[in-house]
Amino acid sequence: MTQMIAHYRISDFSRFKTQFDADSEDRGNNGLSLLQLWREGDGSAWALYQVGDASKAQDYLGKAATVFNTQAGVSEAEFHLVETA
Repeated sequence: MTQMIAHYRISDFSRFKTQFDADSEDRGNNGLSLLQLWREGDGSAWALYQVGDASKAQDYLGKAATVFNTQAGVSEAEFHLVETA
């Protein structure tokens, strides 16, 4: 089972959360299903995704997610694909 841990550095959690929720369908269409979202103060958010199609998800995060990042106030994002050991 492949999952992805994402860390977002953000300018404002409220703005991020609004755009994050609006982006749900696009993430789903690109192989990512949200399992959990955590908030770390106002400047950071972490997400755990189930990955249905790693190639499609990585392509999405490398290109189309740029629009999301701009709208959501994301200044930096890190993504780590992990598998159950």
